[in-house]
Amino acid sequence: MTQRQTKQAAGPRLSWFGLPKLAPYLRPYRGVFVTMLAMGFLGSAGDVILPLFQQYALDTFVAGQTLRGVGVFAAVYIAVLAVQVVLNTLAAYRACEAEMYIGRDLRRAAFNHLQTLSLAYFNANSVGYIHARVMSDTERIGGMLAWGCMDSVWHGSYIVGAGAGMLLHTWTLALGVPVPAPVVAGASAYFQKKLLALNRRVREINSRITGGFNEGITGAKTTKTLVIEEKMQAGFETTTREMHAAAVRAGRVRAAFQSAISFSAALALALVLWRGGLLTLEGVLTVGTLSVFMSYAQGLMEPIQWIVNVLANLATIQVNIERFDKLMRTEPNVQDAPEVIAAYGDCFDPKLENWEPLHGDVEFEHVTFRYPDGEETVLEDFCLKVPQGTNVAIVGETGAGKSTLVNLACRFFEPTEGRVLIDGVDVRARSQLWLHRHIGYVLQTPHLFSGTVLENLRYGNPNATMEQIEAAVRAVHAEEMIARMPKGYDSDVGEGGDLLSTGEKQLLSFARAILADPRIFVLDEATSSVDTRTEQAIQQAIETLMQGRTSFVIAHRLSTIRHADVILVVQDGRIVERGTHSELLAQKGYYHKLYTRQYEEQLSAQVLR
Repeated sequence: MTQRQTKQAAGPRLSWFGLPKLAPYLRPYRGVFVTMLAMGFLGSAGDVILPLFQQYALDTFVAGQTLRGVGVFAAVYIAVLAVQVVLNTLAAYRACEAEMYIGRDLRRAAFNHLQTLSLAYFNANSVGYIHARVMSDTERIGGMLAWGCMDSVWHGSYIVGAGAGMLLHTWTLALGVPVPAPVVAGASAYFQKKLLALNRRVREINSRITGGFNEGITGAKTTKTLVIEEKMQAGFETTTREMHAAAVRAGRVRAAFQSAISFSAALALALVLWRGGLLTLEGVLTVGTLSVFMSYAQGLMEPIQWIVNVLANLATIQVNIERFDKLMRTEPNVQDAPEVIAAYGDCFDPKLENWEPLHGDVEFEHVTFRYPDGEETVLEDFCLKVPQGTNVAIVGETGAGKSTLVNLACRFFEPTEGRVLIDGVDVRARSQLWLHRHIGYVLQTPHLFSGTVLENLRYGNPNATMEQIEAAVRAVHAEEMIARMPKGYDSDVGEGGDLLSTGEKQLLSFARAILADPRIFVLDEATSSVDTRTEQAIQQAIETLMQGRTSFVIAHRLSTIRHADVILVVQDGRIVERGTHSELLAQKGYYHKLYTRQYEEQLSAQVLR
């Protein structure tokens, strides 16, 4: 977890103010909650009534030494028990239902919100950190909302009912029961601050463990080839040891808190029993009255223990609520204006009928850019016109900042100053989805979704016919690869496409992009993971397919972009040269140096072979 994430996890002090923010997730299930709470209230009333049967039995059958009416008594007692069992079962069922529904809605809301966030958020937050927000935090919140509401009604009703019953029987004796209240208040004030800090620490380390799991699984091949299993194991063991130590400290504080409250309550119960026993010996109370009184006093132990647990767990739950709320309040760095959304819709409800066609004219108008989390200027007063159908190549050494221009053209980031125009219109005046729908982006590291080959291809165009799909596959020379698969187009690609080689995934990514029929193509070193023969075939296909389309090609191998209309040379995040291949070579500048070095490396490699 980054330092920034650690600061986020620290959060404010313990407070109930986060709970109203969860109201929208409760509102759709008002009927479920009403039923659950009603059943809980009636079940609690049954618990208040049952000790009265005990009093009647002791005073009538035991003290009176008679069995007259015992049959009717037993029948009524069993009937009350049966009704209580039914009520408790229904309440528990509704609580489970509420927990599952609310947890589902929280996860759905978190996942959908993540779809709206900009790339900067995913660059700044680890997979483990995000995964914990969507899964662990939402699960805990759902359980708290469902079972917390039901238990609060049950325990609250029982405290009121049992308290009233004790006051009606012997009010002087009942006054001894609240003895633990000052101890509970004092212990809560002392322990809550400690528990809140400890539980925040536990959740922070848990996010790191989740991230470690993710890295260990996705990087399994790298781990084995580098033979760093022992190092990975040592790092993971260190993190889990920290988790163990933090969890144990939190558990000790929670146990001390609960023990202090339980001990105080037991002392109060012993005091009541001692005083009640004396009153019974003096004839002031009957044995039945003392029995029902002690049943109420003993029954109050569970609600008191519940209150203690709620106070102890509130620190943990608040951390979950804080982190979920922080995710949901995170604003994307790039977002459409309200009037744009009204006209074009958003990513979940696009208004396709209002979308204008995109031709492909791209213009950078006095663009200055700094990344949101940086102070260094990457572009400054940069101007470039890219007419429709122009092939723009962007070259430079690794880490030079070649992706910056592409990210601006695709509106993954917005310029700090200046404008980016598409077809003469500021990109901020149109929908992000409208722009992205017309862009075909092929990454250096291809990504496929879990499913079949056909399903992955259809992500490019859900309405594509098989003829169109087969044409796109033939265009990138992937038909033989698919034919070799066990089930052809119905073959499973595995999670993230792990059942295929990198080159095979890249070919499918190309076909998927072509199937989308984009007006703007972006190739981010897209042929670096395929063999030379396949690369040449794809290059020929690309030259044909890009006729009339605007394209941005980020290239490492300069031999692949010699025919580009304009080449932009990037060094240290800045455009240092621009021109055609022949113009840049004639300048004898940085591009000439890069090209000459690559040419010499290729000659050396041929000699060695």
